[in-house]
Amino acid sequence: MAKLRASDILQISLKKRTGREEFLNAGMVRANHAVSSFAASVKMTANAGSSTPRSSLTVDLTSGAQTMVERVSTEGNLDREILQDEERMERYGGDDPSEPPTKPTPNSFFSTPTDKNMVTWDGDDDPENPQNFSLTKKWMVTFICIVMTLCVSFGSSAPASAQTHLVSTFHINAETSYASVTVYLLGFVFGPSLWGPGSEMFGRRHVLMVALTCFTLFHLGQALGKNIETFLVTRFFCGFFGVAPFTICGGIIADIWPALGRGPATSLFSASTFLGPVLGPIVGGFIAQDPTVSWRWILWVMMIFAGVATSLVFAFLPETYAPVLLYRKVKRLRTQDPEGAKDLYAEHEKQDFSARGIVHRTVFRPFQMLTQEPILALITVYMSLVYGVLYALFEALPVIFIKTRGFTLGQNGLVFIGVGIGTTLGSFINYLCSRHYPQLVVKWRGFPPPEQRLFGAMIGAPALVIGAFWLGWTGEYVSVHWAAPAVATIFIGMGICLIFISFLSYVVDTYLMYSASAFAANTVIRSLVAAAFPLFTVQMYEGMGINWASTLVALVALLLSPSPFLFYKYGPRIRARSKFAPCIDLKIAEEFKREAEQNEKSEKQV
Repeated sequence: MAKLRASDILQISLKKRTGREEFLNAGMVRANHAVSSFAASVKMTANAGSSTPRSSLTVDLTSGAQTMVERVSTEGNLDREILQDEERMERYGGDDPSEPPTKPTPNSFFSTPTDKNMVTWDGDDDPENPQNFSLTKKWMVTFICIVMTLCVSFGSSAPASAQTHLVSTFHINAETSYASVTVYLLGFVFGPSLWGPGSEMFGRRHVLMVALTCFTLFHLGQALGKNIETFLVTRFFCGFFGVAPFTICGGIIADIWPALGRGPATSLFSASTFLGPVLGPIVGGFIAQDPTVSWRWILWVMMIFAGVATSLVFAFLPETYAPVLLYRKVKRLRTQDPEGAKDLYAEHEKQDFSARGIVHRTVFRPFQMLTQEPILALITVYMSLVYGVLYALFEALPVIFIKTRGFTLGQNGLVFIGVGIGTTLGSFINYLCSRHYPQLVVKWRGFPPPEQRLFGAMIGAPALVIGAFWLGWTGEYVSVHWAAPAVATIFIGMGICLIFISFLSYVVDTYLMYSASAFAANTVIRSLVAAAFPLFTVQMYEGMGINWASTLVALVALLLSPSPFLFYKYGPRIRARSKFAPCIDLKIAEEFKREAEQNEKSEKQV
């Protein structure tokens, strides 16, 4: 089989983009925070109509995962695989909830006949295709995504600095004041079930316009509320509507950037999901300690920030979701020529947007995968701990620096700069770990082993353990200079970032078209865990002591730290027994072996 250069491979992909396309998306997560940023999208285009036993396939796997496009030969054993449930895959993989899906294969989810009546792009340079936006426009859209994500994540932590004011203003106990972060994160749990399917039905732009408008307005209830009930309810709805960018923006970046050019945009977007919570205590701390202004100015600043983000969406964010754009194109053609265009249709019109289909994709399948997939289950446990540690810092650092060392709220907020430095370093290290990935894509014909995504987590896992031990045993003693525990937050931030980015990419590459469901389960569980952490962190640090409370966290992190190493060694065996992981790399490895044997036989014959 002839080897293709990278430029040839990309040309093949571009020429075949006029065929059938299917997008499966998820940010940071179907129900994601964050970082979650990272949302996932699988674009599939098939070359059909061939009478030969070979299939030409092009695949673009996204959501932070940099991929190339490669022609895959399916001769040999792959030729004999029977096509399975094309209608199920055509409807976003909507298999019957009563039965687990048949394990997908390259043929079964990439081979779909091209219909001449299905409307696609008018060639490779169609200006309506978001992939053909100018470089300036692409960066403008990316910037808007970063601002939205930064705004929402900033809002998750900023009010934490005003907890003493909440106690005195609303006449509540300290434990109730911790719920300001908790209820916001609970909104992250429920919101994506609406915003994910909504963006598939109506497009990215319209859903973001509605969600961010409501997100902005619900700040009024926080800023003007006269009782704690109003404050907490409006905080929940801010989280519910605010999670929309986390759910959608990863897909937007995948919509406009080609796979090999997506790295810088994805890195900046990922960093924004972590930098927002870091900025919250810094800004909130200085406002809360200023006697000349009301603590409610924290909420007004949040509302102003939300208003700016919403205005950018209304003024400058174009629609980028290809199925919706092609559906609009069909409607335009039908209006212009009702008779000639009566048989034309868009792929979007064939999708299953019934209540049953949506519930199955967003509720049933995610938790089915969580109970049946060991990889997903362990990653979810690990990421839940990591996410919980991030939000526990908002309660733990005031114990270490305000109560123990006498810092002001503003000075305590500045300590979070260490977390920001750590997450920035983590993003850079992850970029360095991924530089070899394009070469792997060429070598593996478009489907490198997912385990190649784990190098970042292998660095982040020990960094988190070191940071937690360091923070506890230097933060406990006033005789130790304050800079020592402050530096420890750099390692914690770096570990959190590396583990998140690495594992999210691993989930995308492992489950491919089922990655959205995997993200949904992962996000719900880790958001629930993160929502609970602020409720007991202060009591744990005051009761156990700073040293032993941090040691407990470090020991749990140490227990889970072998995960990336175990997945790297045993991941292929586990995936081979999975009902949801396609394992295309394993099939390609078999082809490599078969080709090597054939070449060896040919050389002997010669």
